Amino acid sequence: MAKIDEIKEHIGALKSYLNIVVAIILALGAGVSKLYLSRNEGVLFWTAIVLIILLFVLFIVISKSIHNNIKKLKDL
Repeated sequence: MAKIDEIKEHIGALKSYLNIVVAIILALGAGVSKLYLSRNEGVLFWTAIVLIILLFVLFIVISKSIHNNIKKLKDL
């Protein structure tokens, strides 16, 4: 497989991972808002908040990786 095709495949896989992370963030956000509205701010609520923050960091890391791979394509 050519180097350009390998990078394109890597970008495609990263996009799939990014979609999964966004879906999880949205689902957790809905759950957190439901817990907040029901005034049930216990351990589950705070655990979900921390997990959302960590997933945002993962989102940023994946996005940076996608952009770095796109820059590699420019150089080829």
